[in-house]
Amino acid sequence: MSEIKNLNPECIWKNFYALTQVPRPSGHLEKIQQFLLEFAKNAGVEAFKDPADNIVMRKPASPGMENRKGVILQAHMDMVPQKTPESKHNFETDPIEPWIDGEWVKAKGTTLGADNGLGVAAIMAIMEDKSLKHGPVEALITADEETGMFGANALPEGELNGDILMNLDSEHWGKFVIGSAGGIDVTASLEYKEVETDAEDVAVKVTLKGLRGGHSGLEIHEGRGNANKMMVRFVREAIEECEARLATWHGGNMRNAIPFKAEVVLTLPKENVADLKELVADWKDDFEDQFKNIESGIEFFAEEVEAPKTEVPVEIQDNLINAIYACHDGVVRMIPSYPDVVETSSNLAIIDIEDGKASLKILARSSREDMKDYIVKMLESCFNMAGMKVETAGSYGGWDPNPKSEILHLLLKEYQELFNDNGIIQVDHAGLECSIILGKYPHLDVVSLGPTMKSPHTTTERALIATVEPFWQLLKKTLADIPVK
Repeated sequence: MSEIKNLNPECIWKNFYALTQVPRPSGHLEKIQQFLLEFAKNAGVEAFKDPADNIVMRKPASPGMENRKGVILQAHMDMVPQKTPESKHNFETDPIEPWIDGEWVKAKGTTLGADNGLGVAAIMAIMEDKSLKHGPVEALITADEETGMFGANALPEGELNGDILMNLDSEHWGKFVIGSAGGIDVTASLEYKEVETDAEDVAVKVTLKGLRGGHSGLEIHEGRGNANKMMVRFVREAIEECEARLATWHGGNMRNAIPFKAEVVLTLPKENVADLKELVADWKDDFEDQFKNIESGIEFFAEEVEAPKTEVPVEIQDNLINAIYACHDGVVRMIPSYPDVVETSSNLAIIDIEDGKASLKILARSSREDMKDYIVKMLESCFNMAGMKVETAGSYGGWDPNPKSEILHLLLKEYQELFNDNGIIQVDHAGLECSIILGKYPHLDVVSLGPTMKSPHTTTERALIATVEPFWQLLKKTLADIPVK
């Protein structure tokens, strides 16, 4: 695994490897915070943990460059903890196992954490390198970005001193992001009194898995299967055709990931089990046909299990199924002025129905506040009709593009000089912390960049090795050429 430490540039890859050895799933950041503080101490730079659990580092300007504009390098320390069904990995205690697969770095059985570990590793490389030329540099390494951007939301005003913010959380080398969508978490919940299962009925667990999943911002437009939305189509027909009843439903596990797995337990008359299994086989064929060239590993199967003592009442069951069926999932519309970029979307990320409680979690995104409000009200209307309580949390605004950005045009100039190519200006549908930080520090000139990564938030996450070296070269040259104040 340590072979990745020998990749070029070693200054980034050795730090990234060190990060993979420190557990850092969202919500469990004590070890990575201590690691970063110890790193800064050994590198001889000022560092502290702020009241929002972010780590801030400060490195003074190189001699003679004290009059340059201050640069804030920003990344997040947490990673999405996804693993394959057969993996025994414990994200709170076990290191990630990175490995080289041709031109990519991947992880064995888990997410890699290149999102945003490569950004943090680049910051570490800059902080410890005494030979670099640069003005005043700060590092802002934020906490719990993946679960709600909590570190950025609670960032104290007046803590940062810089004039330029370079976010290192973008995932397409050669593309420079100058805008991103805002988002909001929508939760629909319902408590109900369970009823006893018919003593003559049997139970079947139906599992859908093997979907690609993916990032609910970057990949929402690709038509990937949402396990919850696929499962509801089957469940509704099972209720109608096989006299099935819903006992439990568990689908998805991350608010910002397209769900790749869902499981339901249904009860039904014993004589209808064969028909149910035939229905599962029919839907498997349909799903494979509907998602051909998109999903290649669909697994959909039924297995008899011990019958639960209780299940969802018929009226509640039907209301829940109708709400899940009607819930919008996917793209609402594209940005009119950037027709290749998603403007507004929603992702039915998590469903949990069991023990008298139903909870549905959706992450809605939009680069327009009025359209974000529209999709929230659309979802509220859907769930209110089912008698569910709807709550919102974690709202953050979009990042309005600034095509006249000074740091953007410096990066484009440096990119052209280094690589004899023209960089691409981009607006992302993925949520970046830039919008939140700008809300607290509106004077900042902001851009986002990074090496190429694919399939973040999934177990097929991978980093393209060949893009890390030019990313490092561009970062160094840009820091050396930052303009005076």
